[in-house]
Amino acid sequence: MEQSAQQARQLDHLASAPAPGGSPFAAFGMPGFGGPASAAPPEPRPILELEGEEYEDELDALSDWVDDFLLPVYGAEVTTAAPWCLQWQEHDDVVAWLHALWLAHQQHKDPEAGLSGMLVWHRDFLTHAMAAIRAPGGPLSACMTSPERPAHRILPGPPPSTRTEKAATEPRSESSGSGESYELMA
Repeated sequence: MEQSAQQARQLDHLASAPAPGGSPFAAFGMPGFGGPASAAPPEPRPILELEGEEYEDELDALSDWVDDFLLPVYGAEVTTAAPWCLQWQEHDDVVAWLHALWLAHQQHKDPEAGLSGMLVWHRDFLTHAMAAIRAPGGPLSACMTSPERPAHRILPGPPPSTRTEKAATEPRSESSGSGESYELMA
């Protein structure tokens, strides 16, 4: 009899309406039936798409992470095989790489990433990014290769394509593109 009464109470509880405002899917970040959708967190944007104060704030936070965490733990020795630059913030490509690495670090250290989150970050992000940034022919190759000789030089990038240069110097045609002839360059 007691077991039947307990089952009846369970059935009553399960059949009752959910608490107002509560969502049976809240643990998954989903709204309840007919309830308002929860505000999505802002999507991270690549740092090179930011401007002004927003860029400066993001660069400051990135610099803190690089100086306080990344370099002391994973910086290793500065050599010709692994150059570094004390002014890395002036190398746009390095800033972009480190920012992406930092965003991935934040994602993979989150408890929702699971117990293997940090291993995935090491395997899939850290090793590749640091190898690209600090490669002997990489973006910092003209900078410091010995702690006793600090250096900073931004290497010139490739010039614009000939098509881009040609388009910039020629007046724009008003035609819609039909009937135009194109010359092949040898």
